[in-house]
Amino acid sequence: MKISGFTITRNAVKYGYPLIESIQSILPVCDEFVVNVGDSQDNTLQLVESIRDPKIRIIKNRWDMTMGKEVLSFQTNLALKECKGDWAFYLQSDEVIHEADLGRLVGCMQKYYGDDRVDALRFQWMHFYGSYFRYRIDYGWFQKQDRIIRNNGQIQSCEDAWGFKRKDDQSLRRQKTNCFLYHYGWVHSLDVMAQRRINARQIGFAGSSAGKEQPEFAYGDLNRFPVYFGSHPKVMSERISGHPLSQADLKFIQKKFWWHPLRIAKIRYKTYKRIKQAILDQ
Repeated sequence: MKISGFTITRNAVKYGYPLIESIQSILPVCDEFVVNVGDSQDNTLQLVESIRDPKIRIIKNRWDMTMGKEVLSFQTNLALKECKGDWAFYLQSDEVIHEADLGRLVGCMQKYYGDDRVDALRFQWMHFYGSYFRYRIDYGWFQKQDRIIRNNGQIQSCEDAWGFKRKDDQSLRRQKTNCFLYHYGWVHSLDVMAQRRINARQIGFAGSSAGKEQPEFAYGDLNRFPVYFGSHPKVMSERISGHPLSQADLKFIQKKFWWHPLRIAKIRYKTYKRIKQAILDQ
């Protein structure tokens, strides 16, 4: 059984994506890792080259931004076509896997390796927001996602590359991994988030194009969101320790929830109680 990791990236430095951490989080279980690097306004290509691992294979492409958000799935499929493994393990450049889950994930791939009835393996999506110790589970934030697919040429990335579908339009047949997909795309400084919002508007994401440009960005009161008491992937340690808002929030959490059993045990856990958007907007 061979495993291909793959991702796409563009302007990863400019927008603060944890690209290196993302790749390194699953590189130990991959036989190869394909990185599709788009034409960037920063040192993204040099950043990928700095990993210096023989498993990494870089392809370069110029992104046609007139395609709108579908440019993301188009570029993802270009990377997928380069994968040679039996399974293709996809991570976006702001997604990271916990090292404690790697053994389980390899076990899942081995279990379903010969079962053609399984197209994909599904994760629980953990969207961190504002702080590395807060996450969103309100309506509108998808909580499950497929990131490992059978590399048989019958599955492709779709829309804005948020997920996958079968080319014959049949339902994707999937199995749960019961592992977390750590999404860090919403834990940046306010100025970076403002620039990312402008970029999303230019690409054509829903909800980003209406009205005049408002570069200001604010996370609001973080107490609206559930607390994450568990551990993060080790590759994220430096980013987390160097994030002022998260460190201030952590001190608040440790003081307020000193008694909480999940904090004491550092259990990786996500509540399944969805929060209504109306409550968050108050």
